[in-house]
Amino acid sequence: MLIKIVIFALVCYVLYRLFVNDSKKKAEKEAEQRKKRVESGEMVQDPVCGTYVDKSNAITVRNGDQTLYFCSYECRQKYIDRFNEQHKLN
Repeated sequence: MLIKIVIFALVCYVLYRLFVNDSKKKAEKEAEQRKKRVESGEMVQDPVCGTYVDKSNAITVRNGDQTLYFCSYECRQKYIDRFNEQHKLN
């Protein structure tokens, strides 16, 4: 009976380690892919909150010939509000 418990515990431990290692590898792979997308210009940093966002899914604002990319409408609105406040003072 004790042998069955030990074997069962070992099997559970091995499965646990496989799952944990798989999760770590998946997270590392996603981080590497994100890094490559940032380097290639597919992802850009939101100027308000600093979040990296995929260009194709980003909310944009044109400022002259510059295009700014935002992760959400809230960040875009914060940027617009700050921009308007700065230009009211000048």
